[in-house]
Amino acid sequence: MGVTPRVATVTLHYGEEPCLTGDGGSGTVFFCGCALRCAYCQNAPVSWDRPDQYGRLYTVNELAGVFLSLQERGASNVNLVNATPFLPSVIAALRLAELAIPVVYNTSGYETLETIDALDGLVDIYLPDYKYSDAGTASKLSGAADYPEVAQAAIPAMRRQTGSAIYDRRGLMTRGALIRHLILPGFIRESVQSLNWLADNLPPDTPVSLMGQFTPTPRSALLGMDRPLSLESYRYVKAHRAAVGLDDGYNQGPDASGESMIPIWDKDIG
Repeated sequence: MGVTPRVATVTLHYGEEPCLTGDGGSGTVFFCGCALRCAYCQNAPVSWDRPDQYGRLYTVNELAGVFLSLQERGASNVNLVNATPFLPSVIAALRLAELAIPVVYNTSGYETLETIDALDGLVDIYLPDYKYSDAGTASKLSGAADYPEVAQAAIPAMRRQTGSAIYDRRGLMTRGALIRHLILPGFIRESVQSLNWLADNLPPDTPVSLMGQFTPTPRSALLGMDRPLSLESYRYVKAHRAAVGLDDGYNQGPDASGESMIPIWDKDIG
């Protein structure tokens, strides 16, 4: 991807968890590129398929200006989606901007401890996925057999750095870690294992967002994931979540899936 940040789109996003969206929307900066190759990625064109053909390049000063413009537009936070490929420039831009609203680091969870350390004092809220607990599944679906090992070190480090979730009087999160898990059809056992790990390794007040809005892609169909998640499967995993004591968080069921969930990326957007 090179060292200069490439941004696919900048927008006020209203589809995040309520504690992040608020009335003003989450000020989302969607970077191109990714360290994973998830077969079911809804953003594959900009994440790993043809990321150098979308969006535009930004200097550090321009990127800081983007952050400040979102703040001026009333965003509830500045939400950095998959910013790790450009970490040095992103850190420089955050220091330059000196934002008065929370900074959200929206990540796959596939992060080194060095990255988490480098973001200390700059990120208020971590929003990582916890995708898998099984190396074979991680290899098959994301091309990263070490995903469980890496994420199981990174996510607790994020939680330690931010501490317990803090909310303002409007119910907006101002600090903390919110963990996301997407349930995949045919991998219900994997979701159960992942929820078990979260319950065993994170403080019980760590919020977890359980997502059922899987939407098939041509690549996922080749691996047998050619249908949305069933409501029965979603309810099963949701019940298990309650059984292991992960009571704090959010639920988004399979009724949110469908073609409308897959973005259409304009190569000229920036």
